[in-house]
Amino acid sequence: MNDETNILTIYVISDSAGETATKLAQATMAQFPTVEFNLYRKTFVNDKENLIKGLRDAKKHDAMILYTMIDEELLQLIQAFCQESDLYSVDVLSSTIDEIERRSGIKASREPGALHHLNKNYFKRIKAMEFAVKYDDGKDPRGFLEADVVLLGVSRTSKTPLSLFLANKNLKVANLPLVPQAHIPKQLWEVDPKKIVGLTNDPDVLNCIRKERSRAYGLNPDTAYSDIDKIRAELEFANELYQKLGCEVINVASLSIEETASMIMNALKLED
Repeated sequence: MNDETNILTIYVISDSAGETATKLAQATMAQFPTVEFNLYRKTFVNDKENLIKGLRDAKKHDAMILYTMIDEELLQLIQAFCQESDLYSVDVLSSTIDEIERRSGIKASREPGALHHLNKNYFKRIKAMEFAVKYDDGKDPRGFLEADVVLLGVSRTSKTPLSLFLANKNLKVANLPLVPQAHIPKQLWEVDPKKIVGLTNDPDVLNCIRKERSRAYGLNPDTAYSDIDKIRAELEFANELYQKLGCEVINVASLSIEETASMIMNALKLED
């Protein structure tokens, strides 16, 4: 711990984007909400000079070092420096790679950034993200017929965040906000109900969410938008539509985006 500032410092050093070590650092820091941290990232380190500079910076802060380094020469340099400088360090990848090599009898490719190659899967994900943006909020109902998943729900049932989260899993997602007495696009009735998910919520929870939304915009929280009776009417309208469609229905009241997405994928038998 740094004597002057009483702040714990973590350095992430990587020969690629450093996301693996960064996620480990963030997950660890989250377990100590009362501790103040500094997190530094030194990424795309691929030569000795750059690496030594990063290590010396870390030493100045008496930092803990989390690193992902594939190049064996640079890997040995980190290990030697940390040992000589008495710095705490964690090699995030090597022990698992070594064990897989031992069990499989196959040598690792030792290729920096192998996880992030621009492969077919990457481009498929980008197309899915573009699709989610293009067909968000019912902008073009024709997208329903091309989508892997169609999300329906009244305002503030997490349609857009869910669309983007599922798009990151390579799924083409379109969504439609539901308003009582509003026109329902004819294309929706042409979609296989097995691809449709109706999102609902508890009236009281939705009431609180909408009030907070209004406050965030500096508006009066007590409007027709947050009126509990109107919310109940909206939810009733949505649930009646879901029954007519015969689609899957998920109540998001107590669910995170990740939990809802997992339930959607399980319900629609989609691969995670």
